[in-house]
Amino acid sequence: MIAVSVITTLRAMGRWPAGAQERLQEAAIELFTERGYERTTVAEIAKRAGLTERTFYHHFADKREVLFPDQGRFIAEIREAVGVAPAEQSPLDAVLAAFTATSDWFDQRRDASQRRRHILDAHTDLQEREGAKMAALGEAIADALRTRGIYDPAATLTATISVAAYRLASARWLADPQRGALGHHLHTSFDDLHRTAGTW
Repeated sequence: MIAVSVITTLRAMGRWPAGAQERLQEAAIELFTERGYERTTVAEIAKRAGLTERTFYHHFADKREVLFPDQGRFIAEIREAVGVAPAEQSPLDAVLAAFTATSDWFDQRRDASQRRRHILDAHTDLQEREGAKMAALGEAIADALRTRGIYDPAATLTATISVAAYRLASARWLADPQRGALGHHLHTSFDDLHRTAGTW
């Protein structure tokens, strides 16, 4: 099983400051929380991060995207991990392993993730953007399953319920008063699937 990370180590990129993306993300979440999403501008985010608007647009297409960092890379890495999972691993277990490999990164950023969740929950347009990202994730997983010889409708069905389980696990993780690890909640959600649908 290959290791999967949501954000890999940033390469040195000359004029782009090291760690600029995470600085912009943190600045955006701070400002959205303090002032509100609608009242915060890209210029203000860049200023809070100590960077330029040009640097912001190097990393993000628009203000909404700052709340969905590296989703394209995340989706690609999940697809790759599922596609190269051991042949003897069931489809659901392959997807669970791919998601679980990202969980440490999220656990290290729980507080920022909770603040981000509050912002998303308060804005319909951001929820729609999130829905589109999750749909793309589901299609990527289905594509990976097809490369493993799992064909439709099984591939699409497995991908759809896997993304639903992932979202449920994330919600439970953020709401957990015991601050349990995301990996624990992922395994709980997928165990629920196994009990309901059997081992796929």
